[in-house]
Amino acid sequence: MTPKTFEARCLRLAAATKVVQWEGTSVFKVGGKMFALGGGFAAGSGGYMFKVSDMAYAMLIEHGVARPAPYLARAKWVQLTSNNALPDAELTAYLAQAHALIVAKLTRKSRKALGLD
Repeated sequence: MTPKTFEARCLRLAAATKVVQWEGTSVFKVGGKMFALGGGFAAGSGGYMFKVSDMAYAMLIEHGVARPAPYLARAKWVQLTSNNALPDAELTAYLAQAHALIVAKLTRKSRKALGLD
């Protein structure tokens, strides 16, 4: 997946925003909480980074598609071994899951304010 497509897929998700931080890294957030990273720091150290479920974390690492994301591994984030490590459709599904995991942790008030409830 190209960086432009990655950005478009992230921003297509409900209430998603983008800020540029950390050495030009595109940080995708919902409700002020990160769910995916691309470019900049992420590109310099491998591939895209995103939040995953416990099961997906173990599976992606075990299959060699991803590694624990630097600084974020304890929160179950992975970093793809390359931007093309997963087919576009699969990566899109993981991004939607990352978004949903973060939305689920937001307060009811935050979700309602963002139109997610």
